Amino acid sequence: MGQLHIKCFGMIAEVVGATYVLTDFHGDTEKLKFQLCETFPRLKHLTFSIAVNKVLTTNTLLLSENDEIALLPPFSGG
Repeated sequence: MGQLHIKCFGMIAEVVGATYVLTDFHGDTEKLKFQLCETFPRLKHLTFSIAVNKVLTTNTLLLSENDEIALLPPFSGG
């Protein structure tokens, strides 16, 4: 089991009470999202994306200890 350093932005950081979370984890992005929602139940009510190594994930992706993980709230561009 590896440890992940997860950066949190915007309303996600407000919900978890920090700009980053350190967690023991082994698995994929779907399992990570489930674990985070169990740890921080208010996340269940938010829409957010997971970026891995600065790329937004659209599919389930296996994570490794060296991956850079970010939780991003919805955003719009212009």
